[in-house]
Amino acid sequence: MSSVTVSIDPHVHSEGSYDGHEPVELILEHAAEIGLDAVVITDHDVIRESKRAAAIASEYGLIGIPGVEVSTAHGHLLAIGVDRMPPRGRSYAETVRWIRDRGGVAIVPHPFQRSRHGVRQRNIPTPGSAASADEPVAADGAPEGEGVEADPDPDPGPAAAVAEVDAIEVFNAWLFTGYRNRRARRFAAEHGYPGVAASDAHHLQYVGRAFTELTVEGAESVREVTADDVLAAIRRGTTTVEGRRAPVRMAAKHYVGAAGRRSAYYARTGAARGARATKRTAVDGAVAAKVAALQSIHRTRRLLSWFA
Repeated sequence: MSSVTVSIDPHVHSEGSYDGHEPVELILEHAAEIGLDAVVITDHDVIRESKRAAAIASEYGLIGIPGVEVSTAHGHLLAIGVDRMPPRGRSYAETVRWIRDRGGVAIVPHPFQRSRHGVRQRNIPTPGSAASADEPVAADGAPEGEGVEADPDPDPGPAAAVAEVDAIEVFNAWLFTGYRNRRARRFAAEHGYPGVAASDAHHLQYVGRAFTELTVEGAESVREVTADDVLAAIRRGTTTVEGRRAPVRMAAKHYVGAAGRRSAYYARTGAARGARATKRTAVDGAVAAKVAALQSIHRTRRLLSWFA
């Protein structure tokens, strides 16, 4: 059976997130230029920009996959492949089930790192075990309820069983030391969880600094690969982790290229905004001139009528 390797950065933040900085168009352009096949926008507790990025990804030659980083009562979870905002603040188990019931994959980002609301080890279920209850953590610094969409069919009450996630983020490029990554990698290997790597980028130059390579079976080229194929590959665990805390194989393109692309992007969008503003001004001026002319004609006719 034929197969193809797909490179994906599954954890990136855009300006739609309270702590993000870049528009999705610029992120997609940069991802395509540095050789990624897909990038998932996973803003904090908002999904609007991620859905928009997934809808236009094909214009950049990328696979469109929506996602979000949702705050649960026990830490953050990545919901990849869902097109609705998961309920915020629910238990880890409920949130995992919500994601999987809707066809997505649930991934634990930056596990065990409590300063960034990573899920504690004892809350990540392992085969044949149940996670113990844990105290809820603060969401993530975003204003309470901001950007949260109402869930039209909430889960009824607490769950009886703890659901297992689909993968563990075993390499997060945003960590200052390698200790947490090594611990996450050991945990995933010991308990049979697929491992993924991600940049967790909040600025353009870090997009793709760490990424995941997936083997997709039954495809002849990346152009044939769909979002569902990527999700299935994650579930199967056909993943390879790429990245380190220093720049990886795309280093020059990351830093030099990012600066150039950012400048070019804002030059283009600035020019477009200027052109639109000029057009609006011209239209408004023409309308105002027409109104003034009609008013002048009307006054002239009234004046002439006095002498008729």
